[in-house]
Amino acid sequence: MRKKPIFEVNGKQHILGHKTWFMGVVNITPDSFSDPGECLDKDRAVEKGLEMEKQGADILDIGGESSRPGSDPVSEEEELKRIIPVIAELRKRTKILISVDTTKAKVAEEALAAGADIVNDISAFRFDDRMPLLVSDSGAPVILMHMKGVPKTMQSNPYYEDLYQEIRCFLEERIATATAYGIQREKIIIDPGIGFGKSMRHNLAIINNMDFLENLDRPILLGISRKSFIGKILNLPPQERSEGTIASAVLSVLKGAHILRVHDVERVKRAITVAEAILNEDLATDTDGRSDKEKSIQYV
Repeated sequence: MRKKPIFEVNGKQHILGHKTWFMGVVNITPDSFSDPGECLDKDRAVEKGLEMEKQGADILDIGGESSRPGSDPVSEEEELKRIIPVIAELRKRTKILISVDTTKAKVAEEALAAGADIVNDISAFRFDDRMPLLVSDSGAPVILMHMKGVPKTMQSNPYYEDLYQEIRCFLEERIATATAYGIQREKIIIDPGIGFGKSMRHNLAIINNMDFLENLDRPILLGISRKSFIGKILNLPPQERSEGTIASAVLSVLKGAHILRVHDVERVKRAITVAEAILNEDLATDTDGRSDKEKSIQYV
């Protein structure tokens, strides 16, 4: 049973946990692990974002720097060149939430000015000292992720004395840093960082034991889509990991995830919709749109 934390964005409070939210991935990079170069063209990136909205995305996550294992950072200028036109155009054409996937305060600042709503910082404020103040001053929500090391070297034999305690303590400390800068707790989402400084065994353990994050009382985001642990299990490349992603997504929701960051919004959402209908069978609706529970109520 998922906890139901409050998440605030744009002055509106949402109780997460009644249904799963979906974050659609729009990578504007030539070297993404799953879809390299697919959305380097602005029009194609915008088209993909709008397509994901139609498929049921609640958030579009726009990123201009690959964080795949072994990747090199890109310059601030290049990142801005890639993402700002896309965010600005999407903001004109959609009302759903937009997050900017960046570790740079200047990029986050310009993305928010262009229409982004949320900052998704995989470094959890560790790569740019200016980021927490920027987020605080903007009033935007933030996603804080656990990562051991940096993308270039994070998968070089990652080791933990106590996997759960180290991740929980890291996120707890990052939340404390955020609130110390004046960021409201209700505006923070946490991400244990599947594939970021974790072995296959670490990734499976995190998904299977997500209750270790419950006491932080924040929405949990998981990025499981097409990840390498699925590829290792199935011996398949990223583009052929749809079924593995769906299985991981369903189990992630069962274990407590509130938001799923995915490439295939439509397929994953269909699977989760069925899973949630089974889990919440007392709220299932019949053909007239009323649930069984509603039909049992006598109105006078």
